Amino acid sequence: MSDPFAHVAGLPEVREAVSEARESVDRLLGHRILRRQSAEVSAESALRGARASAALEGVSAPLEEVRSALVNDPFVLGALRVSEAIGSLAAVWRNAPRQALARLHAFAASDGADADDLGRPRSGSTARDPLSLGPAPSPATVTARLSSLSDLLTVPTSAPALVVAAVTQGELLALRPFGWGDGLVARAAVRLTLVDRGFDPKSLVAPEVGHVELGSAYRSAILAYMSGTQEGVVQWVRHCAEATALGARDTLAVCESFTRR
Repeated sequence: MSDPFAHVAGLPEVREAVSEARESVDRLLGHRILRRQSAEVSAESALRGARASAALEGVSAPLEEVRSALVNDPFVLGALRVSEAIGSLAAVWRNAPRQALARLHAFAASDGADADDLGRPRSGSTARDPLSLGPAPSPATVTARLSSLSDLLTVPTSAPALVVAAVTQGELLALRPFGWGDGLVARAAVRLTLVDRGFDPKSLVAPEVGHVELGSAYRSAILAYMSGTQEGVVQWVRHCAEATALGARDTLAVCESFTRR
């Protein structure tokens, strides 16, 4: 089997962007507060990432209200459940990504989708479109591309974790495989990939925060990816790398706030 992840990773602009993101994450991982409070920082990152992921679905909520469990919006609640599940799903993601995606969707959509639809790829053409991407792919296309993605995720690759995560998110956003909460699932898959492949083993980085900070570039970049061109894929991966770097800087600020307590 060819290694499309490695092909993308080998493009010069991608290598540069991934290297810069790696440097930002390494600066975070070297912070002294993580020697004794990494669990607390990881929990704060999960909270901030969940809030940001819900915002990318179109739901804005103040951070302190999310922290205090004062928000009952289904997207916020779904994002929080998904964040909490990351640690328990890493091994499943490594060996059975389709199963992990189904479980992520069950967590994400339990307040927004019918119980019979949880964890099951959609059988119709209807899918939420918070990013205004246009008509969703057909169920047959979803089945075929999910199968291909799952196969790729379970074979060795020389590509950096960040490239694998970016392509995975791109595919899931493009496919909208479940019809409700697909963005929450796609962004959780990023975290799972970065944890499982050793890029961010304690899930300290919140790429979702970076995507929000970059504003409309998120939509522009995924549309570029969906064009199927090499230039579009490069634009998307570079965007994801920049979002990851921004997420690392956000968590670095969290670390600094912990030192002042």
